Amino acid sequence: MSGQNTASWKVEFPRGSRESPDLDGVPGRLVGRRYPAAQMSTAQSFLFLLILLGAAATGLRLVSQRTPTVPYPVLLALGGILIGLLPGLRLPPIGPDLILLAFVPGLVFEASLSLDLEELWRRVVPITLLATFGVLFTVALIGALAHFALGLDWANGFLLGSIVAATDPIAVVNLLRQLGAPRGLEAILDGESLFNDGTGVAVFAAVLGTILTGHPSFVDAGTRFLYVTIAGIAIGVAAGAAAVAGLRRVQDAELEILITLVLAYGSYLAADVVHASGVVSVVSAGLVVARYGSRTGRLKGTQLHGFWSLLAFVLNAVLFLIVGIALPTHRLLDIAGLALGAYLIMFAARVLPVYGLLGLTDPRGSSIPWRWRHMTVWGGLRGALSVALALSVAAYPAVNPNVSVIAYGMVVLSLIVQGGLLLPVADLLRLRSRTVV
Repeated sequence: MSGQNTASWKVEFPRGSRESPDLDGVPGRLVGRRYPAAQMSTAQSFLFLLILLGAAATGLRLVSQRTPTVPYPVLLALGGILIGLLPGLRLPPIGPDLILLAFVPGLVFEASLSLDLEELWRRVVPITLLATFGVLFTVALIGALAHFALGLDWANGFLLGSIVAATDPIAVVNLLRQLGAPRGLEAILDGESLFNDGTGVAVFAAVLGTILTGHPSFVDAGTRFLYVTIAGIAIGVAAGAAAVAGLRRVQDAELEILITLVLAYGSYLAADVVHASGVVSVVSAGLVVARYGSRTGRLKGTQLHGFWSLLAFVLNAVLFLIVGIALPTHRLLDIAGLALGAYLIMFAARVLPVYGLLGLTDPRGSSIPWRWRHMTVWGGLRGALSVALALSVAAYPAVNPNVSVIAYGMVVLSLIVQGGLLLPVADLLRLRSRTVV
């Protein structure tokens, strides 16, 4: 384009007029009255969201130190709900991909890396039963009860069950650690949550996949479940083995951190690309590194674990705020009765597998006391993973539009009701003093 076409044009107004106040030498974009208020760009909106979340997380952390009876994650979720209700506040949309890709891999990998493997091995039988048969029983019970009590068809009932099948007891485990609760109870809750994340997502992928085919069937869902699980494990183990080989050759803690960071998100992406379970892949990769990478010596040091602990803290803080902010309040109010009924169904579906499977493991209650079982039932909170799965089904025409909102309501109710009463329940069960069982 020629220089004549690119000449700048200047419009002059009489000095002192309303359109042009006497502000010679001041850049036009800095004068609010000369132009209408500018809208924030997408990048600016995202930065504003991060700043808002950081400020809210900091303030709520200070509040939680003064009100220790309410766990920090619960305060974050409540704070997020209040932020989302502020009139006139426009925030960038929060989708399931943001939660699944940005938050879940880091949180799952940190949980795998920080597991007490010795205590986990001691409790491997109850953890395995809860994370496998417990998840399947939960999905089946919620699906059946949602069909008969809430009027959902069978396919959407099972989909609802698979969305909320995975537990997220981070608030429970943190509180138990502060109270000095038995390590065995921590291991059961932590291990069940870690492994049922993978199992629950695999069941969800299988149920959703068979619904989208237009001809839901147990055979198709079972085949999909086996594929996403086995493929996820294979990818995670292979990626973890490659990372361990790299960790044994590096000498810098910074490189170890970088390798594990790439592993966490790379193993998730690799599995997701081939439609396997990214969560199962990350869990497998994290366990391989936790088991064999520790031979390098520094995995037990402060730098690597310090980095992942800090990252997990930040991700959890932001994530629980997002859970509250993204709450579809108006739609949830329209079906509040269904959401409350679904929450009660979810709690009942938690009771039967926990008492049944733990009773099968230890009928006399010698290694798993009854008070541990009660806390395992009460501590089965749902969290951000269920929210991400709920948001992800909202765009599919084949899925009942109420399923997403009902699942979201179930998550929020579990955080507020069970999370808000954690300390009284822990005191009632006398879990403050550490005992060796």
